[in-house]
Amino acid sequence: MKLHNRVTVKTDGGPRREGTILAVEEFSEGVMYLVSLDDYPTGIWFFNEVSSSDGIFVEPLVGEAQTK
Repeated sequence: MKLHNRVTVKTDGGPRREGTILAVEEFSEGVMYLVSLDDYPTGIWFFNEVSSSDGIFVEPLVGEAQTK
């Protein structure tokens, strides 16, 4: 996933929320995504762990074209 891609994010106790990627930071343990949500337009950081499916919080929005 890259800048400006539309994504969904997993948040505590609620349905997945839609947003847009504002920044991407890669680490050896995974990738941090700064995602703009309607409630937080300046963005919230979400971390996707590479070694755990439970640690995947950001996913591409189904049906949206993703840039390479």
